[in-house]
Amino acid sequence: MEIIVFLSIVIAVVAVLTSIVLVRRIKKQIAEMTDALVDVKNGNGNRRILSATNELTAPLAYEINEIVVAYESRLSAVRQTEETNRQLMTSLSHDVRTPLTTLIGYLDAAHKGIVTGKDRDDYIETARRKAHDLKEYIDVLFDWFKLNSNEFALEIQSIEAAEFTRNILIDWIPIFEDKQVDYDIDISEQPVRVRLDIDSYMRIINNLIQNVIAHSHADKIKISLSKKENSMELLLADNGVGIEKEDLKHIFERLYKCDKGRSEKGSGLGLSIVHQLVEKMGGSIAVESIPGKGTEFSLRFPLEI
Repeated sequence: MEIIVFLSIVIAVVAVLTSIVLVRRIKKQIAEMTDALVDVKNGNGNRRILSATNELTAPLAYEINEIVVAYESRLSAVRQTEETNRQLMTSLSHDVRTPLTTLIGYLDAAHKGIVTGKDRDDYIETARRKAHDLKEYIDVLFDWFKLNSNEFALEIQSIEAAEFTRNILIDWIPIFEDKQVDYDIDISEQPVRVRLDIDSYMRIINNLIQNVIAHSHADKIKISLSKKENSMELLLADNGVGIEKEDLKHIFERLYKCDKGRSEKGSGLGLSIVHQLVEKMGGSIAVESIPGKGTEFSLRFPLEI
């Protein structure tokens, strides 16, 4: 009987001591968590809580780490958006106010009689071209804002892409001829059915061709459309100045402008819009370029089953 009592006392003492050690360990871990959270609150998004898998507080530690990672990811996105908005405001100041001021100057000179005759006609024609350039820039800007808003929605429908693409390209032929750009258009004679948003697909083609006309300094352009395995493939290649390898990595980033292969003109949003539209319609886009020889964009969209 005395042995049983003695063992019970020993077990009780061990249990109490174990509980004390456990409580102290948990208090220490909670203190470490608190310290880590204070560190994160003060801006250290890389701080993590370390905990062995057998610790009682391990699930809580891991959950807090996941929350911190998610918080840092959202914070990074907010910072990126703020930087983009700052760049857009800077771009607006330069790309809208400057040409608008120039446009007003030409029109004022013509209106006040400062220039007459042929010079006046030249001033008005220059003002007209600058007005169209400004409208084009503003259209791209609004497209980008719309694309990145919650209001943007695609109207996906089944289309016969070969004939539809021909109809889009017909409107570009007079421009190719006016710009003295040789064109080679090769579109499958067989029907190519895909599910796309018509307006978005048209915007993609127009943006890619406009990019060639405005920035590549090319005198040849080739456009082809065909079936490749279970996809429709659209290729657009030019023999322009090409794009440097380092610039190629960033070509689809918003507001990115290459030092070479592009002129000063442009919003830096056109190819970003193309990339986003392609992805939103379930397609893919890639680009290859050799400086001094040309650039090729390749797009793929799944064929309709």
